[in-house]
Amino acid sequence: MPSADLPPSSSPPEDERIGERDLADWRTDTGRFVLRWTARGAAEIARVGRWSIANLALVLTVGIGLAVVWGFAATSAEVYENVVDRDGISVVDQPVLDWSVAARTPRTERLATDFTDLGGTIGMPVIAVVATVGLALLWRAWTPVVLMLIGAGGSLVMTLTGKDLAGRARPPQSLAVPPYETSASFPSGHTLNATVVLGLTAYLLAIWLRRKRWRTGVVVLLGVFVVAMGLSRVYLGHHWLTDVVAGWAIGLGWLACVVTGHRVRLTLQRPRTGGQGREPDTTSISQGPTKPSGPSN
Repeated sequence: MPSADLPPSSSPPEDERIGERDLADWRTDTGRFVLRWTARGAAEIARVGRWSIANLALVLTVGIGLAVVWGFAATSAEVYENVVDRDGISVVDQPVLDWSVAARTPRTERLATDFTDLGGTIGMPVIAVVATVGLALLWRAWTPVVLMLIGAGGSLVMTLTGKDLAGRARPPQSLAVPPYETSASFPSGHTLNATVVLGLTAYLLAIWLRRKRWRTGVVVLLGVFVVAMGLSRVYLGHHWLTDVVAGWAIGLGWLACVVTGHRVRLTLQRPRTGGQGREPDTTSISQGPTKPSGPSN
């Protein structure tokens, strides 16, 4: 990779941008509304605590986001249960599974099994740790570690609680490729966790990389990985298609919450100068301390 494409290795990204887009630049009314009220809530808490408003805003944003996305997961579980009760499996899931069974060969089964293991209870934690350590070294900051811990932790919580809430049965073992899964089917944990972990990896790399073609390449590559992970679960008969779609949807929702929390923290951490599309200095609503700008935590 040409050195001109990257920021200096001796320092983290200076202003945390993706291309020309400053992540502290809120261009929509909805974004500015979230920023304003999160800052006010954090300011009230900061009056009795010792954290900076920026850090409290990050916690508030991801905390509220986790509650919202978890509620979406619980609602989705009820919806899928109703769909199944009305023969939804025969309309969508069963035909896709039947096609997958017909398309299998011993070689593709082996390749798909090796690939899907990357998203399992061993493979995905290893990927998450390697990505986190690598990003922390590139950034020379704790930001990737904090965001990945929040993202992966929330993803695990939603996977476990979603399965308990839905209790959906997996496809018949006669149509699945061993080793067989025993946990509930909804949502697909492999898919949800891959969406969050690799989505955060793509986000942090997009900030660090300078050239658009490299950012595009990273997003496309990791996006293909996430899509392939979900489809491999259906291909091997370990999940219904709707389990995988739910994993993508819940994962993207949670990923959006974590990214929003990071942007809120970044905005409140940085001195504001105004300008088109920017929120005025929201930190002025409190006398609490704030940390200097930059991606370090």
